[in-house]
Amino acid sequence: MEQKRTVFCLVDHKNYDLIDGVFLEDLDGSIKALIRRDFPKAANQDFICSEHLVHYRLQKMDQMIAKDYRQNRRINQKLTRVMEKDAYEVVDVQKQLENSLTFGQRVADAVAQFGGSWPFIISFVSLMILWILINTFHWFGINFDAFPFILLNLFLSMVAAVQAPFIMMSQNRAAKYDRMESRNDYHVNLKSEEEIRVLHSKIDHLIQQDQPNILQIQKIQTEMLGSIESQVNELRRLQNYFEENQADKQQASNQKND
Repeated sequence: MEQKRTVFCLVDHKNYDLIDGVFLEDLDGSIKALIRRDFPKAANQDFICSEHLVHYRLQKMDQMIAKDYRQNRRINQKLTRVMEKDAYEVVDVQKQLENSLTFGQRVADAVAQFGGSWPFIISFVSLMILWILINTFHWFGINFDAFPFILLNLFLSMVAAVQAPFIMMSQNRAAKYDRMESRNDYHVNLKSEEEIRVLHSKIDHLIQQDQPNILQIQKIQTEMLGSIESQVNELRRLQNYFEENQADKQQASNQKND
C-alpha cells in the first residue's frame, strides 16, 4: 500500500492525512482571519483538519447572519420611527365633512346644486316666456305686468339676490373641502415618501449586503461539500483497495491449499 503523507493540525496537534484537511494558504481570507484570531502565530503553511475547519466555517456564517440581522433590525427600527413620527391620522375627508354639515349648509348645497342644473334653467326660462306671453297677449284676461315688465325685472333681481348667498356658501364649503383634502393628501404623500425611502434602504441592503453574503455562505457550503466528497472518495478508494487485497489473499490461500 502506498505510504501517505501526514501532517499535524495546528488546533489539536494531532496527526492527519492530507485528505483530512487543508493548508491555510488555500483558505479564504475571512476564514484565515478567524483562525489567526485564536492562533496568532499561524502561518500559511500550517494545516487544519476538516473537523476544526467546519467549526470556523460555521462561525463565519454565523457572523454574516448576525450582521445581516442587526442591519435589518436597524432598518426596521428606522421604519417604525418614521411611522410613529407622523401622528397625523389619514381620514376620509368626504365622510368627515358630510358628518359635520349643518341644516343651513345642506340647504345651501341643495339650492346651489339645483340652481346650476338644466332643470332649473329650462323651468326658469319657460316661466319667463310664459310670463311675457301672458302679459303681452292678455291670455285669460290677465295683464298684471305690462311692458317693459317691471315686476318681472324685480322678481329676477330678488331671485339673483337670494340665490347668490346660497351659491357663495356652497362655494366656501367646497373650498374648505379642497383645503382639507389637500392637507390630507400632503400628509399621505409625506408618509408614503418616508416609507418608500426606508424600503429603498432595505432593498439596497439586500442587493449590496445580503446577496453577497448569501453567495459567500453558498461558497462556504460548497467548499464543505467538496471536502466531504473528497473524504468519501478516499474512503471508497480505501475500501476498494482492502477488498482487492482481501481477494488476492483469498486467491493465494486457495492456490496454496491446492
